[in-house]
Amino acid sequence: MPEILRAVGATERWLIVVIVVICLGLSLATDTFLTLVNLFDLLNYSAVNLIFAAGLLVVLIAGGIDISFAVAASVVQYLVVTILMQIGGGNWAIGLLLAGLIGFSLGAINAALIHHFRLVSIVVTIATFNLFFGLLMFFTGGVSIYALPGWLSRRIILFEHETRSGWAEITLPVLVMVVMLAATWFMLRRLNLGRQLFAMGDNPEGARRLGINIGAMHYLAYGWLGLCAGIAGLMQVNYAREVVPNALYGRELEVLAAVVLGGARLGGGRGTLLGAVLGLALVSITQNGLNLLGVSPFAFRMIVGLIILIAISMSSETLRGLTEGLRRRRIREAQS
Repeated sequence: MPEILRAVGATERWLIVVIVVICLGLSLATDTFLTLVNLFDLLNYSAVNLIFAAGLLVVLIAGGIDISFAVAASVVQYLVVTILMQIGGGNWAIGLLLAGLIGFSLGAINAALIHHFRLVSIVVTIATFNLFFGLLMFFTGGVSIYALPGWLSRRIILFEHETRSGWAEITLPVLVMVVMLAATWFMLRRLNLGRQLFAMGDNPEGARRLGINIGAMHYLAYGWLGLCAGIAGLMQVNYAREVVPNALYGRELEVLAAVVLGGARLGGGRGTLLGAVLGLALVSITQNGLNLLGVSPFAFRMIVGLIILIAISMSSETLRGLTEGLRRRRIREAQS
């Protein structure tokens, strides 16, 4: 354990320690937390949020913010299932392709509004959040879809083990989550595109002077989050075996809190995938533990709000410090 902690950043080390402490406390407070059934259920449930987190991390690194992705995933669910039923059901390849394309398109709408009209990302995504959800509820009437293609309604079990408390299972969303996390890591850490995203988030004007296409980076960041949202939405359908218009409503705050808790800076230019995963693990474990202990779910909402408030405060202080440092350096350069 000490060697592992030294190999990661300070934020990740802190999160690992906190997660271990909380898990030990919950294992003593309840008999059901530290069981294979509960841990696997937690992993299956969190797979969708982890896919969301991978996409949101890219946007935050690029210096933006997006709170419309969960609603976009709900829109993708309805559109994909409706299209598939009209063409005879389709298969996994068609379903994932449609989900990715529609999700990317919805993300590109945000990118176009932010880049071409020079709008603030939080304002744009609040608007599209309400636009997407309003259109979804208007055209569907809030009615759920239960008639799914056979391949989509079947739960695909990758691993199962019988225990005294029941069957512990790992399902398909976990595999898709691993693939999306790996793809996001590869883009951020092994491709030049990832370095450009970090550069734009850290200093947009400097990145522009270096020849980085800021517009393309906006489309990449928000499009990637849209793609992740679309695939996550399809996995949620497979997990729940139904399409519910408001099933993902509110997930955006959980994921945002988790990613910023993992070290992603709201001002851009900083963040790691490991931190995002650990942040989401901490949020999900806390929620699961409160449920097992019979604590009101409103307590969890308060915790999420507190995390976001602290993250915004810390990011604001950091941004003010950076701005002041740049101002002082320019004054010294002018005097010399």
